[in-house]
Amino acid sequence: MTDKTTGSVLVTGGASGIGLETARLLNERGWRVFLIDLKQEALAHACEELGLPAENGIACSITDEAEVEKAVARIADLSGIVNSAGIAMDRPTVETSVDDFRRIVDVNLTGSFIVARAAARRWLAEKRAGSIVNISSISGLCGNKGRSAYGASKGGVNLLTLVMATELGRSGIRVNAIAPGPIDTPLARAVHTEDVRRQWGERVPQGRYGTPREIATAVAFLLSDEASYINGQILAVDGGFINAGLAA
Repeated sequence: MTDKTTGSVLVTGGASGIGLETARLLNERGWRVFLIDLKQEALAHACEELGLPAENGIACSITDEAEVEKAVARIADLSGIVNSAGIAMDRPTVETSVDDFRRIVDVNLTGSFIVARAAARRWLAEKRAGSIVNISSISGLCGNKGRSAYGASKGGVNLLTLVMATELGRSGIRVNAIAPGPIDTPLARAVHTEDVRRQWGERVPQGRYGTPREIATAVAFLLSDEASYINGQILAVDGGFINAGLAA
């Protein structure tokens, strides 16, 4: 399958996990891929792994407005944004500090806003279309325990997606989100205890964790012209967890 849309795409959090696998798939499908991540060493490794020029890896924090705007401005023929950078925490609400709560929201929600806004401003100024895909979470759609900070940040990403889609749709800018369920990434392996993994296995109708590739294929679809009339949607890619009822 080859996307009808060609151009450049910026993937935040592109040096690992869902971001890296998304970058890999988009590169395979003919997009010119640029990565944002915090560490230059990790970006260099990712670019080498994907066969990208080293300069396609941009080291900066997505919470730094000035650096993000520079990164977005330097990419020729920018057509797509994938907001994949994020951090997670599994901690009861009463044990969550205000500092931790603010840190999670600042990266996951404010960072996604900064990147999406920078792209939208550029596309509006250039009078051109574009597509943004935010990586949210099913924890932003339901009350998973231990996710007061993480879930609030991802719920905010979902609503940000809906507002931006409403405001920008007439300008040819589509904004959608993917809400992954449990995905077998380094971040999930660091945060999910054995008990949490057991519960996911019991409650996901497909009985397993998803793979980063399964998220990447959904992202690639939403970026492409094949999704040209899809705007303002939150697509759960979760093995059926969010809709599950009584199990047999």
